[in-house]
Amino acid sequence: MISRAFLGSLLFAALIGIPAHIVQADELRSVTTYGNVGLIDTPTAQSQPDAEITTTLSYIPGSTRTTLTFQMTPRLSGSFRYGNISQLYDRSFDLRYRLLDEGRIRPALAIGLNDFVGTGVYSGEYLVASKHLLPNVLVSGGIGWGRLASSGGFSNPLGSIDPRFRTRPLGFTGDGGQLEFGRWFRGDAAFFGGLAVRVAPRLILKAEYSSDAYGREVFEGVIRPRTPYNFGLDYKLGKNANLQLSYLHGDTLSAGVTLALNPKRPSVVGGTAKAPPPVRVRLPHNIDDLGWTQIPNASTNLRKAVREQLAKQGIVLDALAVSPRQTTIRIRNGRYQASAEAIGRTARVLSQMMPDSVETFKIVPVQRGMVVSEVSLKRSDIEAFEHAPNGTALSYKAAAIQDAAGRTAEDLVFDDGQYPRLTWSFGPYLSTSFFDPGTPIRAEVGLQAKATYVIRPGLEISGALRKRATGNKHTATRVSDSTIRRVRSDVRKYARQGDPSLKRLTLSYYFRPGKDLYGRVTAGYLETMYGGISTEVLWKPVDSPFALGAELNYVKQRDFDQLFGFQAYEVATGHLTGYWDMGNGFEAQGSVGRYLGGDVGGTLKVERVFKNGWRVGAYATLTDVPFADFGEGSFDKGLTFTIPFDHFIGTASRRSASPTIQPILRDGGAKLNVDGRLYGTLHGGYHRPDLVKSWGRFWR
Repeated sequence: MISRAFLGSLLFAALIGIPAHIVQADELRSVTTYGNVGLIDTPTAQSQPDAEITTTLSYIPGSTRTTLTFQMTPRLSGSFRYGNISQLYDRSFDLRYRLLDEGRIRPALAIGLNDFVGTGVYSGEYLVASKHLLPNVLVSGGIGWGRLASSGGFSNPLGSIDPRFRTRPLGFTGDGGQLEFGRWFRGDAAFFGGLAVRVAPRLILKAEYSSDAYGREVFEGVIRPRTPYNFGLDYKLGKNANLQLSYLHGDTLSAGVTLALNPKRPSVVGGTAKAPPPVRVRLPHNIDDLGWTQIPNASTNLRKAVREQLAKQGIVLDALAVSPRQTTIRIRNGRYQASAEAIGRTARVLSQMMPDSVETFKIVPVQRGMVVSEVSLKRSDIEAFEHAPNGTALSYKAAAIQDAAGRTAEDLVFDDGQYPRLTWSFGPYLSTSFFDPGTPIRAEVGLQAKATYVIRPGLEISGALRKRATGNKHTATRVSDSTIRRVRSDVRKYARQGDPSLKRLTLSYYFRPGKDLYGRVTAGYLETMYGGISTEVLWKPVDSPFALGAELNYVKQRDFDQLFGFQAYEVATGHLTGYWDMGNGFEAQGSVGRYLGGDVGGTLKVERVFKNGWRVGAYATLTDVPFADFGEGSFDKGLTFTIPFDHFIGTASRRSASPTIQPILRDGGAKLNVDGRLYGTLHGGYHRPDLVKSWGRFWR
């Protein structure tokens, strides 16, 4: 024990004092069997590139770990892990923060918490330093607690500060899922360390001394460590894929694969979108020519021409008003994630089509029949800035962005065929669920029919019907053990009996009750499990990073067959929600109110938002349901994603997927799922905080 501690101390001290050239942050970076940055079992002080998302699947005989890691900021990363050891299935979360960057003499330094919300199977804390001795040689060492001190441990040096650090409580609180502050950095400590050497452009060899004794795996009879030394390699299969092979503890082979993507780097470079039309520059002597106003049906002909040209850009003309000096146009953008790109292309089309006397373009985007904002542009500015070196900044500064409520032009005419209109689709669907201990991944595929009938602006009927073809979601046998009202945990009954199923059938009305205000009323079969009426009002000024919404719902629980019947349970539920665009790509939502189970509490959600439509976030909900009554996991929490399709296909598209990773589906803190909530409908669009993020694509 003493020799190992001395060896670790020597290695750690050497890291502090050995000079080396400053190298790029991504040199010699690899992934551990736990799915985060490190050597084999032990962490290093490195970080992934900012915003990197990695998924690692590691296999050790008798045990697998699947880990999703997100580099939330350049220094802070978080991981969600789903592992199984024999018949034990476990979910855990990690956090790591890089305290210091590597310098000429100074090593990088990071602090981390493993499994800080979970059952403690992988629980451990660490402080680690890493240094490049040469561009192709990395050495790393640190001190760990918990699982990272289960081999070669010694008395905790923090015990000299407070005797309570000398003892680490065993087990976990209640049903797990709570923050175990009382265990962090407590109990015995141990040193760990190792090195990595790049021996070829794609190949890194690694060796380490591990302080992880694999206690739970030993208890389950999965592994029998003979030595604390591990050896491994990391081979780069391609730009976004790596293979890891390891020889653990003197007797065990391990394999893993890591896939990576970065929302900041599109998978398809360049794209296939057509170039926009050029701006037509007017001749000075034509600007005062109003002869066109005497032409019969001039406005009708202009509306038809604008409609055809906008359609080529993937933009729908909703309505148009033309006067001698100004035009007001309402558009629906069905193609571009960057809202400013739709504004820019509309302005280009207007410059091509409008008579020369028209100087002001008022472009009004429409969402769900609601006018969202009014972007006013001077035509002469558009002509002057198209090829200016700083044309993007100049055009943004010249644009007037304001609320469009109550600013309808007197001669505004809706385009033919827009109202009423029917849109529909028919095709396959895929539905998945995760973390059932019997079968961790369940899925079903089938056919889905969807339709929306827009009666007039803001008033629509929509629905979705599904028929399962195959899958195993309906074969789940785990029965809910909830001791409170089963508002969500009877999901297996809905999956089993709901075939075919009416997923949704609603009548919705979207409207603008006043300046900075938006309203919604939705009635019908609102979602898989509930039907009733949902009402909402949102205050969201065009120029403000803040918004405030209030929602009130009265619903009944649907029959398990998801057709037209209801069960006896009914509840009034609703929330007051505040929204804050914090800047620097981060947004927060906080809500308080009453949930489906009648429990009262609040939800906090934080997201990192990217200019290209990606969103990655996490949420947690605490209500007056005691942790013991909530059951496994103690409280509701999860990860959220919005994944724009155009990131992968290279073609402009507003379509996206919005999966949620919810480790435990329980009944406390359960919210109603309603399509078309106001903030989601408006956000990422045409208010100033959103437009400034996407204005770089105004001239695309």
